[in-house]
Amino acid sequence: MFNPTYSITDKLLANIKRINSLITTLNSSRFPNVILVEFERSARAVSAYASTSIEGNPLPLTEVKKILKTKPMHIRESEQEVLNYNEALEDLSKKMDKTSLEISLDLILSIQKKITNKLLPSIDSGHLRKKPVLVNDPRTGKTVFLPPDIKDVEPMVKNLITFIYTHRNTVDPLILAAIFHKQMVIIHPFIDGNGRTTRLATKVLLATMGLNTFNLFSFENYYNKNVTKYFQTVGEYGDYYELKDRINFTTWIEYFTDGIIDELLRVQKNLPIASHNPQTKLYPYHKALLEYIQNNGYIADRDYAKLTYRAKATRTLDFQKLINLDMIERKGKGKATYYILKQQHFKTRF
Repeated sequence: MFNPTYSITDKLLANIKRINSLITTLNSSRFPNVILVEFERSARAVSAYASTSIEGNPLPLTEVKKILKTKPMHIRESEQEVLNYNEALEDLSKKMDKTSLEISLDLILSIQKKITNKLLPSIDSGHLRKKPVLVNDPRTGKTVFLPPDIKDVEPMVKNLITFIYTHRNTVDPLILAAIFHKQMVIIHPFIDGNGRTTRLATKVLLATMGLNTFNLFSFENYYNKNVTKYFQTVGEYGDYYELKDRINFTTWIEYFTDGIIDELLRVQKNLPIASHNPQTKLYPYHKALLEYIQNNGYIADRDYAKLTYRAKATRTLDFQKLINLDMIERKGKGKATYYILKQQHFKTRF
């Protein structure tokens, strides 16, 4: 059975404590829904850019955002990689909203199939590798790691999943997610798409344990800032069978939690800034409308008409803006329509 070696260092404890503190702060903050939606869209673009860039995709972030927005018909492989990753992100995020996904071999296979769509032959897309692979240094092209033999791949993946479920109530979720990430890279279960599949599967695992990284931040971005350090920390050097009894996960777990902190700090800094723009600015008539609801519990258009000289069509736009900002919600229909207060929270707990 899989039994990873790692130590609970002072640095790791400090990182876990800080992550929990940052999440508590974000959970207690309130932001308009339109800002959260935009942040989520931006996080997906950054994730798609960073995760494919780590593997050598040359497209800059500006081009990635353009591709995701326009979704061109005739595309190159580099563009297909980006579209695949973004589609997988969106699909997994929607599934997480509707149901509780669990890490399984079938889920991992489905992720790899989606990110390699139109990039690999069908025999290699959505299937564990059926032939040996080598891991080369992207800078020199030289082989640096020999992954496990084909016969050991499926048992090792299943043992890893069993380890996660066996220890999810006794080991900190951050530590489990980090161990899962590194061990998947070591197993290298696919002909191609190992890194991208692993990073997406790690997102799912974090979400099932309480930290939803699909929404507002991208730990892939942290790895892409220093790809060399990422590969050196998550990977191993040599023949797996000569190394397996000496592999220690401690340094990687510290680095993994460093990345979570880095992205949480970025979100904490940028969310309040993004909240102050023309799209979210409230004018006196908006404030009067909100104050009326606060004092009376609800407001109808006929009530708002008495508070302002704005035309009916403009009043409708005012209501819609506050709905988009997730400050109010519409109730009733037709002449019986009225509006009540609503507030959107940043929600991701650990």
